[in-house]
Amino acid sequence: MKIDRESAEGRNVFTAYDEGWVEVSGRRHSANLVVAGDRVLPGWTAGGFEGLRREEVEALAAMKPEILLLGSGRAFRFPSPALLAPLYAARIGVEVMDTRAACRTYNILLAEGRAVVAAIIVD
Repeated sequence: MKIDRESAEGRNVFTAYDEGWVEVSGRRHSANLVVAGDRVLPGWTAGGFEGLRREEVEALAAMKPEILLLGSGRAFRFPSPALLAPLYAARIGVEVMDTRAACRTYNILLAEGRAVVAAIIVD
């Protein structure tokens, strides 16, 4: 699916997605990644959803977003509350949804000027 660009001039936005890939500001990615308005971090959580580690969640918390969107892949899967504890402790809002929904929601929140980070599982 192709996504129309929201009003987030000069920021990283999801421009398309499909099974096995997402596109950020016109650049296609087929591996898990983290996207913020000012940076794209490819190679996030090489173990996929099942291999997600606390240290990787702590690194997301260190980015200090207002909201973290966790795109869990093609299917909705929810990680254990213990795994998300570093985000809760840092008082960061967490929303878990399938990856397609996370891409759409990220663009909306970014266009609203929110400090949002999307951690995306691509499968």
